[in-house]
Amino acid sequence: MSTECPAIDLDLYLRRIGYRGSPQPTLETLKHLHVAHATHIPFENIDVLRNEPIRLDLESLQEKLVRKRRGGYCFEQNALFAAVLEQIGFRLTRLQARVLMGVTQTRPRTHMAIEVRVGGESWLGDVGYGGWGLLEPIPLVEGESRQFAWDYRLRDAGPDWVLSSLQSGQWQDLYAFLRAPNLPVDYEPANYFIWQHPDSIFRKLLLAQRPTPEVRYILRNRELVTIDAQGATTSALATDAELLEALAQHFSLEVEPGAWLRFDADPAP
Repeated sequence: MSTECPAIDLDLYLRRIGYRGSPQPTLETLKHLHVAHATHIPFENIDVLRNEPIRLDLESLQEKLVRKRRGGYCFEQNALFAAVLEQIGFRLTRLQARVLMGVTQTRPRTHMAIEVRVGGESWLGDVGYGGWGLLEPIPLVEGESRQFAWDYRLRDAGPDWVLSSLQSGQWQDLYAFLRAPNLPVDYEPANYFIWQHPDSIFRKLLLAQRPTPEVRYILRNRELVTIDAQGATTSALATDAELLEALAQHFSLEVEPGAWLRFDADPAP
């Protein structure tokens, strides 16, 4: 395996996320890049359902997420974003996290986040959590933060830190993470689990998610949930045509139909 780190095609990436500024390693740039990436490159697992390999090398990530204008899950999204930030000149640490939302038992650390240091302060960045994920980086200190219409909270639960979001008036833990550095290769075992393990939810459900400042879109199989300040609206997508239209309209995913579309109308828990 080569140890060389190929350069990111920064101009192409910035066009992909709709960023028109001149990126500098500043907090303002970090915030603008974060929200642009989170709102333009959706969370999705279509290739897992197609049984296609999920590769984390930067050339593969650029080909899929940037040139082919696809989405991906946390390891793909945050690996690309971290490489972009490093190329711009940011200092950062790659983190591993344990997902807490929607689980009933302890799960392995199968999520990636990033700690970015700017001007002597640390910020938690994460463009790969999906529907309830951050839009902007959050100060890596205990407390609450508001991002557009959404509220988040960080707490030091020692040794883990826990990120939570306010959902329907109640705090919901999203994930717990250690502030310990990881190398890109450290994500390969967890990535293989998500991609290949029969117990991985990514092999059981079609998932597509995208947050925006006003609305969050969450697709599970043929159920589309639209969440805004007034609450959640659920729509059933009965036909393949409706499902493909929803993927294009809400997630900007133009994908070919195939066997991966064969799902029950009522998604699994």
